[in-house]
Amino acid sequence: MAGLSPGLRAVGRGVAGNSTGRFENQTRVPLDDGWDIEEDDRILRTELSFETPRSVISYNKSPDIPFDRSINPYRGCEHGCVYCFARPGHCYLGMSAGLDFETRLIARPEAPQVLARELRAKRYNVAPIAIGTYTDPYQPVEREQRIMRAILQVLSDFNHPVQITTKGSLVERDIDILAPMAERGLVAVGVSLTTMDARLSRNLEPRAPAPRRRLEMIRNLAAAGIPTRAMIAPVIPALTDHEIETLLEQAAGAGASHAVFILLRLPHEVAPLFQSWLQSHHPDAASRVMGRLSDMRGGKAYDADFAQRMSGTGPFAQLIAARFSLACKRYGLTQGRETLRSDLFACPPEVGDQLSLF
Repeated sequence: MAGLSPGLRAVGRGVAGNSTGRFENQTRVPLDDGWDIEEDDRILRTELSFETPRSVISYNKSPDIPFDRSINPYRGCEHGCVYCFARPGHCYLGMSAGLDFETRLIARPEAPQVLARELRAKRYNVAPIAIGTYTDPYQPVEREQRIMRAILQVLSDFNHPVQITTKGSLVERDIDILAPMAERGLVAVGVSLTTMDARLSRNLEPRAPAPRRRLEMIRNLAAAGIPTRAMIAPVIPALTDHEIETLLEQAAGAGASHAVFILLRLPHEVAPLFQSWLQSHHPDAASRVMGRLSDMRGGKAYDADFAQRMSGTGPFAQLIAARFSLACKRYGLTQGRETLRSDLFACPPEVGDQLSLF
């Protein structure tokens, strides 16, 4: 993995370097230029650039995904979760799945206006839109950009259903929009829970809220009448899988009504990044974690087959699924996602529209 330039420090980041993406034909590494000049330490800062999308609704036909469309207000994610399966997406942009993914972000400030245009198209057929299934819409940069909030307002104006997944406590800022949408059956929020171990969470997800704070998010959302789902993801064998029952008990106690789990996914560049993280933070458990994962992935670090990529295969995967199901029953949680209404969808009047006389 390529390291950092001399004098540059990555503080509070998920990975230590910038691995070269699989689409690059050159590898860049920092070298000492031979000049004996002291350099002041510099902290690696987050950079934000902007793009204007031609469309914002992305469609998929994956049989193992319970939605067919999604929106991503941002490319990259400052939460820096080392295991994030979205990291390889940055390689398509000529950047690294390593530090670039969590420090070189791209915002789409015109996404709300583009979304409104797409929803008004005569050919558009309404179905729930998923947000946060790739990169988190409530990552720290949203505090200033407010793109997600504007998107929610558009969806509310159109009475359009939306499923949100997040680790970000900033979702509480938008309860004033989410609660009225929930009353109309238009929204549900999934809060990602990985571990209750604050130290482990800090290393795995360095800029995401602490575990107790995420339980507080569930409590506050549920208290506002917003259907809330516990996303036990990712389940990391031999590292976090022993917490499944505890996480579900805590989530149910906080007010969650539904729950799902997803096994750790390590596509492309994520596998070496995660293995490097294991060697740095849990060297004694590294071989056990990867060995158990291999048992659940057909002898590989990852298998993208639709039939098993979310939950794995084999006896260990079956055991996790059985434990999850039993714990959901024990704590009164419904497995799966909430059902949202699509029959209320309607385009709001635009400025200049002629009002009906009847």
